[in-house]
Amino acid sequence: MNVLSTAILAFSMSTDAFAVSVGKGAALRRPKIRDAFRTGAIFDSVEAATPVLGWAAGLAASRYVAATSHWIAFAVLALIGGKMLYEALHGKPEEEKPQRHGIGVLLTTALGTSLDSMAVGVTLSLLGVSIWGTAAAIGLATCLMVTLGIMAGHFLGSKMGRRAEMAGGILLIAIGTKILCDHLQIFGLG
Repeated sequence: MNVLSTAILAFSMSTDAFAVSVGKGAALRRPKIRDAFRTGAIFDSVEAATPVLGWAAGLAASRYVAATSHWIAFAVLALIGGKMLYEALHGKPEEEKPQRHGIGVLLTTALGTSLDSMAVGVTLSLLGVSIWGTAAAIGLATCLMVTLGIMAGHFLGSKMGRRAEMAGGILLIAIGTKILCDHLQIFGLG
């Protein structure tokens, strides 16, 4: 995977966390940068660990699915992207957030937004991609996006969060389609 694909994937995977952080930031009167960074670091840790777990699970099964890995990658990324698009378009408005976000709430939320990254880790293992740089990029992008989301939450509101989630979904579908086209050498791109 090249640097551009890794960056697109990393920021795509961080859009769920960004959307959530915008809502969390909107509930705070005036979030301090240290609190925003703390939230970003918690999400970073979880979001960087889950693709590694998925990658390890995918390695265990890779010899059984090597012949169809491009189809699996396409299906997984298209389903994740489609789910993100669906939730962005049909999601319910966020419930009112508490004024203080405890570590337990942040860890649970981070885990909920990182399940897509675990599935991506499985996909990357099937494609034979090294996970370490990708996981670090996902973690760093998430830390940046969550920190910014918390700080800008009261300005951006829920509409921007939904747009960011929609963009992430579209980008994941595009990456899955590119993987499939590259493997099948469609349009002379492979």
